[in-house]
Amino acid sequence: MSLTSAAGKTQKISAAILTLGMAATVGTALGFQHIGGYIPCKLCLEQRLPYYIGVPVMALALLSAVFRMPAIVTRSLLLVGALLMTWGLYLGGFHAGVEWGWWPGPTDCGAVAPSAGGDAGSLLDSLNAVVPPSCDQAAGRFLGLSFAGWNVIASLFLAAVAYVGAFRKA
Repeated sequence: MSLTSAAGKTQKISAAILTLGMAATVGTALGFQHIGGYIPCKLCLEQRLPYYIGVPVMALALLSAVFRMPAIVTRSLLLVGALLMTWGLYLGGFHAGVEWGWWPGPTDCGAVAPSAGGDAGSLLDSLNAVVPPSCDQAAGRFLGLSFAGWNVIASLFLAAVAYVGAFRKA
């Protein structure tokens, strides 16, 4: 195996892990919301942004690696993914800190976007029936961590994979 094909394999594997990992992470959050009935707070919704941006970028990185585009293209896309997951790590850490009471959260934390669908009358009824959660109250904990805490772990892992893929020498 040549040195360039070894590096290309690392980039391909990294891009595949990142595409699937980011999609699974944000998909799980959406599943808890739409199937499990958990209403996300403002900070929960903000934590999804790096994933919404990252999934298509990592899909491009995977395509770039599969079609053997110049290594700088794939590495640059992986670096974008690494920076997005670093941002996600910050957002998750900030939210977890708010939940643990280490620092205050935003004052407008009770405002969440209403779900789409239905007519105007049912929308107003649902607004009256739904009480937006506060950012300082974890919706639930699993093994001692809230959703924000688990996002910290997922973001840290995905950022590490992305940095390795972007900078690893063959």
